[in-house]
Amino acid sequence: MSAELAVVNCSQLVTLAGPARPRTGAELRELAIIEDGAFLARDGEIANVGTRAEIEPRIGASTKVVDAGKRVTMPGFVDAHTHPVFAGNRAAEFEERCNGATYEQIAKNGGGIRSTVRATRGATEDELFESAKARMLWFLRGGTTTIEAKSGYGLSLDDELKILRVIARLAAMGPLRVVPTFLGAHEIPDEYRENRGAYLDIVTKEMIPRVAAEKLADFCDVFCENGVFNADETRRVLTAARKAGLGLRLHADQLSNCGGAMIAAEMQAKTVDHLEHASAVEFAFLQEAGVQPVLLPGAVYALGKQRYPAARDMIAAGLAIVLATDFNPGSSPTPSMPMVLSLACTQMKLTPAEAITAATVNAAYSLNGGSGIGTLERGKRADFVIHDCDDYREIPYWFGVESARSVYVEGALAYSVE
Repeated sequence: MSAELAVVNCSQLVTLAGPARPRTGAELRELAIIEDGAFLARDGEIANVGTRAEIEPRIGASTKVVDAGKRVTMPGFVDAHTHPVFAGNRAAEFEERCNGATYEQIAKNGGGIRSTVRATRGATEDELFESAKARMLWFLRGGTTTIEAKSGYGLSLDDELKILRVIARLAAMGPLRVVPTFLGAHEIPDEYRENRGAYLDIVTKEMIPRVAAEKLADFCDVFCENGVFNADETRRVLTAARKAGLGLRLHADQLSNCGGAMIAAEMQAKTVDHLEHASAVEFAFLQEAGVQPVLLPGAVYALGKQRYPAARDMIAAGLAIVLATDFNPGSSPTPSMPMVLSLACTQMKLTPAEAITAATVNAAYSLNGGSGIGTLERGKRADFVIHDCDDYREIPYWFGVESARSVYVEGALAYSVE
């Protein structure tokens, strides 16, 4: 007999039902809410969705019933940009920034990503797994059920493989769903500062082939930025990744306009992330190429900067925007999607509905997962969250508050405040 779950008494069942593709324009505001909603899940998949009056007669004697208590129920957040595997922290650098130092100055002096690389290289695989395992609860507690997880704090063949093996262990552990990304081109490590070409050879000729052969990543990412990887270097890494069968993602135009968005369009990458310094010209090319922007307002906030991505212009250009945390120990040390939604609404002037769409269904499609997650529709996985509020707009409104009361992944309880 199949395992069946019924969720009833939802003040608003935010299904996000709609076209089977990323949402753009006015579609971003269409949440397909069912008032007094309910649904049935069977063997971890959504079986029926409707009003409480429509669903309750279908509930069998053996069905487990969850009463949402007149609360909002919606898909779990899909956090499409995180860096969860690392050793140490950068609290000292946070204090430096409080005293007036910039992120760029700290990085130039050997801090930033390279400081985390040194700590991560010194940790064993088991040590990294144990610290990252504790962080998985942080995501669940915020209502996130899927994350994209990047490497990038090893910057050597052995250490990048070590991080990706940790990510694989996290995925196998569950309940949080984890999508792996290789980010060996995150920074030039200390030992190759005077020989960039040699490090690029290692990334393209050793790391990427090994990662692909061992099936340790779905995507390859590059930090395209002045002082990190330039346009030609970025193309070289992405070309090698494409030949190896990996999907393409980019960090681009975060601290300056270095042409990263145009490379993403040229190479038809799946996503281009950050884009604080991109403009309407780039947006038109991204739209034509079908590239999804992943916007990371937590990084702007945490670095004390003022220039947020031009989200409203992106929507006007027809782009299927995504919101993510950029969780990492330096520039965005938060796993909280509700906080990111609040920043998106207050600083980038998204509506709450647009922010929720960007953090669920659009994010799912950016990870090639839209056919299975991101909405609550028949045939989709039963990844959902019951939030401790009765109106979805409260989720970004109460900023700094984690509203998730209970979190389910494939119909199984993954986290609860009770």
